[in-house]
Amino acid sequence: MAEQRVEAVERALKILEVFDAPKEAFTLADLAEATGFYKSTLLRLLASLERFGYVSRAEDGRFSLGPTPLRLGRRHRPNRSLAARVQPILDKLCHQSGQTAALLEIDQELVHCRLVSLPDTSLRHELHPGESWPTEPDGTPARPLSGGIMPCVALNGALASAGALWLSLSGPSGRLEAARAEALLDAARLALTASTGQDEGDTP
Repeated sequence: MAEQRVEAVERALKILEVFDAPKEAFTLADLAEATGFYKSTLLRLLASLERFGYVSRAEDGRFSLGPTPLRLGRRHRPNRSLAARVQPILDKLCHQSGQTAALLEIDQELVHCRLVSLPDTSLRHELHPGESWPTEPDGTPARPLSGGIMPCVALNGALASAGALWLSLSGPSGRLEAARAEALLDAARLALTASTGQDEGDTP
């Protein structure tokens, strides 16, 4: 069973692997160079992937990931015990600040949103589990926001056993003061440290 292979499926998966990169959109030539496939082969496979929402094609002809990988990714949650500890902290952060609170994970220079608490207001940073973006040059997970800020604090090693985890607050800069946000994040980190019995000296 393990030796059975479907070549067309493997080729389609190889195309999807190309999108695991900071670059968001690729030309047909980019994909041909990355996969080694003929353009005619790529077009047939991309048509099927587009039909099922795995890729989308812009008016300029470039390809990017479609909605299906994001939808499936949202089903991948942190383990229940981690979520049970962190979600109440996020809800409290959201309530105290009035802004978006999130649990982020860094894996191979990409930031993945794992858990979120959104404020009940239309003017907010829309962030949802399953979203990903590249890390900053200094290795932090903050996402550049037009007219907004996203301070983050790293969680300690024992809690972040599944990866490098961070807490974040994000929202319009006029409604989220950096100093207050950092103070709230530090308090949340200390609360998580106390709940897991971690040594304050641990680092992620």
